[in-house]
Amino acid sequence: MQNFRKIGFGGGCHWCTEAVFMALKGVAKVEQGFIAPEGGIANLSEAVIVHYNAELIELKVLLAIHLDTHQSSQNHSMRHKYRFAVYYFKNQDEDFLISIMTEFQKEMSTPIITAILPFGQFKLSEEKFHNYYFNDTEKPFCKTHISPKIKLLKEKYAKHVSTIVS
Repeated sequence: MQNFRKIGFGGGCHWCTEAVFMALKGVAKVEQGFIAPEGGIANLSEAVIVHYNAELIELKVLLAIHLDTHQSSQNHSMRHKYRFAVYYFKNQDEDFLISIMTEFQKEMSTPIITAILPFGQFKLSEEKFHNYYFNDTEKPFCKTHISPKIKLLKEKYAKHVSTIVS
């Protein structure tokens, strides 16, 4: 278990974010809920904690997937509910995440607004919403919002997609 690590991701809806990371090889568990960073920002926003095996999937790949599956360079009016962020649990991860983000920024024409923040607190969402997508992929919300993200995973990150995704 020493190669298992965790990272938090906030993008859009946590149902979407949960499904994206649950669909990946090397991800052992995804906790769906609300995260607030340590320090100045007190409000919780929708996010997930991803528990992953660093030998099977790299943090750099997880971050690339996160940036590709939420609007990482577009501002929006729902910041209080959907904070675009990566939450690190170990201080040494901050510099690494910043360097990866800087590398990704060079490939984008618009500024990445996804923040890199220290993890502060977590509140688990209601159990009835856990595994939202994979419990019924035919729900209108799933078909409209989550299925296109899963399709992107299959096309761009095929070698990382788990067999649970058909």
